Amino acid sequence: MERHSKINNDFYDELGIDWYSGENHPIALLRAENSVRIPWIAKNLPPASILLDIGCGGGLLTNALAKLGHTVTGIDISEKSLEVARAQDKTATVRYLTANAYSLPFPDNSFDAISAMDLLEHVESPHLVIAEAARVLKPKGLFFFHTFNRNLLSYLLIIKGVDWFVPNAPKNMHVYPLFIKPKELEEMCETYRLRISALHGFRPVFSPSLFKMALRKQIPADLSFRFCRSLKTGYCGYARKRGSLSLL
Repeated sequence: MERHSKINNDFYDELGIDWYSGENHPIALLRAENSVRIPWIAKNLPPASILLDIGCGGGLLTNALAKLGHTVTGIDISEKSLEVARAQDKTATVRYLTANAYSLPFPDNSFDAISAMDLLEHVESPHLVIAEAARVLKPKGLFFFHTFNRNLLSYLLIIKGVDWFVPNAPKNMHVYPLFIKPKELEEMCETYRLRISALHGFRPVFSPSLFKMALRKQIPADLSFRFCRSLKTGYCGYARKRGSLSLL
């Protein structure tokens, strides 16, 4: 089922090197999140995995995992973001492709792991992304995700909070109808033979830096995030692809 919205994904084309150095833009929040999520993903990946990052943007995750010795492919519809990703790939090993998440240009069972971080809430039909991810994922492979719950608290914090307190926040960077309840995501995964094995809440650390951002409308360099039990706002996890149809 498609969920019609006015999501703004065009601003990614305008980021340029701000993907890696911009401080007065929500992209700095993404880098702070990745400082926690990348080690978590790396810890759960088998050594020398073949990984696909769907919606890789400027390559924050892909380039980091390539440095750790994984064979990485990144796809995105933003060619300008991919140009930044290629330029920042210090290993010169990441394969970057312009491709649509609804129709991945790869054979079945191609990857050991797939990530869709901060992507599912930016598309009208997340189930189609998950279907394609499951198709190209090897049996027993891992599907990593991060997205936002749909409730009043997440609306106030993720949408209105960013609008009010984060500098240069693009209009409609997130829209409430595209947020996904954990149960809905679980059902989508199960439909395509993906069983969720880990699920964690994810939120900013309550610290002077967080309150400084709210008061001064600046993103402090030491702003940090952490995993938590509550799934009320952001949450991430991974699902494992079932090994055979007989397990359905």
